[in-house]
Amino acid sequence: MNKDSEWFDFGLDKQAEERAKMLHENSTIIDLLFQGPLSPSAIPDEVSAELKQAYEPYRNDPHTYSSLPRKGLLDKALIGGLPQFKEEWYQSGITAGNRQLSLTNHESIIKSMAEVQVQFDTFDWLIKVKTAQDIRYAKENGLKAGIITSQESVGLQTDLTLLDALYDFGLRVLQLTYNRQDYVGAGCAEKSNAGLTNFGIDLIAHLNQRGILIDTSHCGKQTTLDACHYSNKPVIASHTGVENIYPHMRCKSDEEFKAIAETGGVIGVFAMPWFIHEEPNHTTIDHVLDHIDYLVKLVGEDHVGIGTDWPMSDLTWSLVYFKEHIAPLLGFASGDGPSTELVKGLEKYSSFINITRGLVKRGYGDEQIQKILGLNWLSVFEEVCG
Repeated sequence: MNKDSEWFDFGLDKQAEERAKMLHENSTIIDLLFQGPLSPSAIPDEVSAELKQAYEPYRNDPHTYSSLPRKGLLDKALIGGLPQFKEEWYQSGITAGNRQLSLTNHESIIKSMAEVQVQFDTFDWLIKVKTAQDIRYAKENGLKAGIITSQESVGLQTDLTLLDALYDFGLRVLQLTYNRQDYVGAGCAEKSNAGLTNFGIDLIAHLNQRGILIDTSHCGKQTTLDACHYSNKPVIASHTGVENIYPHMRCKSDEEFKAIAETGGVIGVFAMPWFIHEEPNHTTIDHVLDHIDYLVKLVGEDHVGIGTDWPMSDLTWSLVYFKEHIAPLLGFASGDGPSTELVKGLEKYSSFINITRGLVKRGYGDEQIQKILGLNWLSVFEEVCG
């Protein structure tokens, strides 16, 4: 671990610290909701100020204004102007993380495909994942692997041929809904809890046939249960938390967790301060570990993974704007959802070893830790995607 990273005090002795370090270095680590590798605290102040000045003319166009900083950071990284992009990923120890497509409409699909592909074309250290073997190859050869995913399906409407084209591009994980109702089913912010639509049931069958992982993270309870019922392949929740620890709409019930596990699926625990603990300004990595502990006890060590979802590759001023102007449009309550708060011990992706250190502190064995860090994701990915 880079000593510039935030070192969370677990009170480990020297032997335990060495064990955690070796485990972290030797493990195949997969973050299935990887918003990194950057975070606001990893980005130089002068870069933040430069982009704020450049994008100020767009301030009255909320969607454009809030999306430009992330794109500007990537553009800088692509031309070598932001070395932190590679440095943070390598310091994190994460082998594979997702590269997200936006499937909100046809325009966003095209733009996000280009944005994702240019990363693979430009960075010689980043490879596209189509099978589990690609992740193994990355680990063996000191590379990083990008798993192409999407958090929404609404832009597909009911066009399964478009889904086939996205599969050919590399899409391997598809979230059914994002908070609200769509063509597929009801999201977690829908009071109706209506479950899957008829098209949603057809989509499940098509995803199974093509070899695309079904993600239920932002789905409502009945949609999650329906997905588990109708799927003949493992179902996942790439990034969620435990409702019985903190009752947020983005957390799931024991019934859902058991249903996912019964399909052979995996549940990823997120590091979202507002969703896992009642005081977002006082959320630590111990609170994240509490959710992991609960799930291991409930469904077993073979069904738990990590999908941090935070921090974002974004800028502080942009995140504040997003919370005030965009989050309410996505189904989040006023004042709720992504902003500037961080989990203490995971302020940057280069601090990711704190998860491994925390699992050591809590008495997990080496095999258990390796499963939670990535082998469970690798196993389910191989079963569904090949």
